[in-house]
Amino acid sequence: MRTRFAPSPTGFLHVGGLRTALYAYLIAKQTGGEFILRIEDTDKERHVEGAIENILHTLNWAGLHPDEGVMMRRGVIVQKGDKGPYIQSERLKIYRQYAEKLLESGHAYYAFDTKEEIEQMRCEQQQAGVVSPKYDASVRMKMKNALTLSKEDVQARLEAKKPYVIRMKVNPDQIITFQDDIRGQCTFQGHEIDDQVLLKSDGFPTYHLAHVVDDHLMDTGLVLRGEEWLSSLPKHLLLFQYFGWKEPRYAHVPLLLNKDRTKLSKRQNDVDVNHYIQKGYLSKVMVNFLALLGWNPGTTQEIFTLDELIESFSLDRVQKAGAVFDTEKLDWLQGQWIRKMDKEEFTQRVIAALPEPIKSSIHIPEVTAQASLIQDRITFFSEIPEMLSFFYEEPRVTVDLLANKKQKITQKQLPMILDALIRTLTEVKEKQWNENTLKEKLFALAEEKKLKSGQLLWPLRAALTGLPYSPGAFEVAVVLGKEKTLARLRAARATLLESLPMC
Repeated sequence: MRTRFAPSPTGFLHVGGLRTALYAYLIAKQTGGEFILRIEDTDKERHVEGAIENILHTLNWAGLHPDEGVMMRRGVIVQKGDKGPYIQSERLKIYRQYAEKLLESGHAYYAFDTKEEIEQMRCEQQQAGVVSPKYDASVRMKMKNALTLSKEDVQARLEAKKPYVIRMKVNPDQIITFQDDIRGQCTFQGHEIDDQVLLKSDGFPTYHLAHVVDDHLMDTGLVLRGEEWLSSLPKHLLLFQYFGWKEPRYAHVPLLLNKDRTKLSKRQNDVDVNHYIQKGYLSKVMVNFLALLGWNPGTTQEIFTLDELIESFSLDRVQKAGAVFDTEKLDWLQGQWIRKMDKEEFTQRVIAALPEPIKSSIHIPEVTAQASLIQDRITFFSEIPEMLSFFYEEPRVTVDLLANKKQKITQKQLPMILDALIRTLTEVKEKQWNENTLKEKLFALAEEKKLKSGQLLWPLRAALTGLPYSPGAFEVAVVLGKEKTLARLRAARATLLESLPMC
């Protein structure tokens, strides 16, 4: 199956666009077909500088590499394939050729109406109670076009280079029925379809003409796109019919929604993929997350690699209803993927995240041990420097941190607790300095002092890290080692003594 992703460079790649590209990619790969990337840049006014580069970089980041079409090679935009050009602004002669074929067959006509005349027509329709004003069979005979003007007048206007557009001619009595791969059977009434502009006055095609011509000439087998295009489907089916071409399969995927089930928007969520890349989400996570937005695998599995998605994905399990873009679920997936990393890869990620001065003096075995403490605790790699800061600099420990109301630790108890910790841990031999021994000794100490375990472990962890949240006390003490653990406990004891009132 030949599928395509055909974004417009009117902005950076939207998360909805990436999901569409992903679904198209999965169908192509599981059928042994080709995934094509076409750039639909016919909207000159909305073109954003750098958008094409962003689209290509983002697809590469996600692992969705085109087999054909527009792609990036060593930082340069190139086109690969024998059905190009794959950038629509380079195909204007092709579109004009096919627009003229529609004129010759009577399925399209010249229209010379000015913007003011079009606006007046819409106002009159609104005043007459028409909810969605349109240029169709009900008004076309009142307008200035080749259906109302004489052949001589039309020719004279063309020779005088009067501005015009080319519109498709829709039979209002026609009924169009189609089987969408997601929506099922769709039926459209001809009187609900406008005489869509196909070629604009500047010579550029509209999306409606361009994508039909391109998908035919590029042998597209499946057009997968957003639900918002469903209402335009009958226009496209008519164009295939007018040209005498077999239409491709169509599949209209559900909208992405905010939590309040409104259409996903910048007001409530960041919508371009670049934001999520910069925030530190893994590409595997974003692909996994987007695949599940609207698609149900039919099992309890939630973690999918790209290869697993190729194996499992199917359009018949894509829902019709909109899918909520749940960033909490996205964060959960990010955590799951981080925990799936093998130790070597995660250690390298930790090293990359550490400040430059620290990198020059690290020892891999030590960093591996440190990394093991936080792999189950972080969501983003940007959290690493703070989470491991206590390994590379002496922590700033305060009395307020050592004491803890929730753990029922009062400032008055702290001298006794710290002294007991120092005494007990001093007695532990270096060879026995491991998690099991420390647990045995400190749990016995808690029982002896009639303390809850948290009343011992909170001050210990706080003294070692200086952080309100960090890996567990036993784990940290083992990685720090006996000497540094005792030194930090003594430093915390000294801080406590300095804070006590003078007698």
